[in-house]
Amino acid sequence: METSGTSEADRPATSATAHKEIFALRTYTFFSYSTAAMVVSFIPLFFLERGYSEQQIGIIYATGPLMSIFANILFGMASDKLRTIKKLLFLLLFGQLVMISILLPIEHFALVCIVMLGFYFFQTPINPLTDSLILLSSQYTGKPYALIRIYGSLGFAATAYTLGLILKQIGSSWTMPLALLTIAITLGLVFGLKDYQATSRKMDFSGFFKLLRQRNIVIFFLLVLAISIPHRMNEGFLAVTMRHLGASDSLVGLSWLASALSEIPILFLLGKYGHKFKELPLLMIASIMYAIRLWFVSDIQDPRWAIAAQAMHSVSFGIYFSTALRYISRIIPDEYRASGQAVYAVVWTGLAGAISGLFGGFIYEQFGRESFFRMGAIIAMAAAVGFLVKYYYSDER
Repeated sequence: METSGTSEADRPATSATAHKEIFALRTYTFFSYSTAAMVVSFIPLFFLERGYSEQQIGIIYATGPLMSIFANILFGMASDKLRTIKKLLFLLLFGQLVMISILLPIEHFALVCIVMLGFYFFQTPINPLTDSLILLSSQYTGKPYALIRIYGSLGFAATAYTLGLILKQIGSSWTMPLALLTIAITLGLVFGLKDYQATSRKMDFSGFFKLLRQRNIVIFFLLVLAISIPHRMNEGFLAVTMRHLGASDSLVGLSWLASALSEIPILFLLGKYGHKFKELPLLMIASIMYAIRLWFVSDIQDPRWAIAAQAMHSVSFGIYFSTALRYISRIIPDEYRASGQAVYAVVWTGLAGAISGLFGGFIYEQFGRESFFRMGAIIAMAAAVGFLVKYYYSDER
């Protein structure tokens, strides 16, 4: 959509308004990632408590990412064309409330899969659109992405630990009502956000698809897929693994607390000094750390060691995520930022989630935890080699 003037959100913020805008972004990001903590940490346990097998949980976990392939592209393009992120965030959060409300009384597996398909349609585009909003806010508030995204880590950590303690006392059946609460709070906070946009010129989608045909961008997204698969394998089945090893909800929550807190100093350091280091070598290091992390999980016998494995989140996901976004912002122009984020999310969440859920759930159930996580470690090492080769043959050295 073309606009002839400059909107309030497009004007550089004064010191006072910048402070308010940064506070609103940080508060929203905190609670947005609180919902993410529920999805990752406790919803798999909720379905396990209902009596579903690992393979069934894998199918539930895969149906959403499959839908997210369509959802992320749709909402990313809608954001670029309509030049709004805030209104789409409101729509997505309202849709999540509806889907979770419908899910509460349902027990039949096929119906659960259908409703979770709808939930993930509204849930998976949230993070890429939020990332786009934060990245675009930087030029108006002067605050780097990482120093706002840190509050997402704090929200994830606080929710994972606090609700882990609560669910230990009241039972896993309260998982969905608590998820409704975090979604409702986040929905209310959307009203306080500014609708930052990168450009007022009309979107040319043919130009975006030309970008995706560039060899450099395609290779990068293939490598992103290679490292996303082991990440999703760990995310989808760590809680299940810990429960099989005898962990309580509070211990599972503590492991995700360690995960989220560990990434905060890395995000802070990368926000301050990350620009001094080249992206591809950092991504190679993150991939190696993913391989070590997953191999370690394959070997533990005491669920308390999962906390140590999750602390490695700092040097795997912490390095990878911030660096990958920085690399995308460099190789994809601002006017295609939301669409580029959508494609990234399709790979990171959709394709990787579907592969790890469908095939990973089968491998976990048929061959066991050790084979499952060791396969993930091997894929992560392959990604590390890929990033190294790409850097060696690129013009970025």
